[in-house]
Amino acid sequence: MPITEQQLLRILPNARPVAGVFVSALNLAMARFDITSPVRQAAFLAQVGHESVSLTKLSESLYYKDPERVALLFKYGFDLNKNGRVDPAEVEFAKGYLRNSEKLANRVYGGRYGNGPEASGDGYKYRGRGLIGITFSDNYRLCGKALGLPLLDRPELLEQPEHAAMSAAWYWWDRGLNELADVGQFDRITRVVNGGDNGRAERLALWATAKGVLCPSSI
Repeated sequence: MPITEQQLLRILPNARPVAGVFVSALNLAMARFDITSPVRQAAFLAQVGHESVSLTKLSESLYYKDPERVALLFKYGFDLNKNGRVDPAEVEFAKGYLRNSEKLANRVYGGRYGNGPEASGDGYKYRGRGLIGITFSDNYRLCGKALGLPLLDRPELLEQPEHAAMSAAWYWWDRGLNELADVGQFDRITRVVNGGDNGRAERLALWATAKGVLCPSSI
């Protein structure tokens, strides 16, 4: 069943400036990828609401001021010691990537999942975009093929509401998240979407709100 703008705003009140644009985009995307039951929609909207800061951020910024936070957030690009902390030398090294989104993206996303090396610029070109953060050229290629969009050449298309929503719904369907939503495995969904448990408390709060709006009988 399609959601209404009023329902969307009850779940994501901070989306008010963009809700009118996104409600139709979300309904089209959810219908296409079988996110059609209230429990699936509640989980989906909670996750994309968190990932996109209530539908207001469609492109990953990678703008950071704290070098240790940079190194901890992006473990691939910077080394951790045996206690899971960043080596002081790595913290010092990370300072060269602060307040520079493009340089940091090329560092942490370069040479992975189809991206060229750091110097290629692919890390920034194929940084997270859309409501769920499609990242890396391999995923842009697969998403573009599924949606019939030239995303390798025009990755910025995922910053348009209709494509931002559709790419998120494709990712959700492609990773089997409908089935996890059906059985209430929300933390597992978070790990698939995020790669960890980042923002868990807010995601759970949004999920509870969304279930209260869309499927109150299950609460």
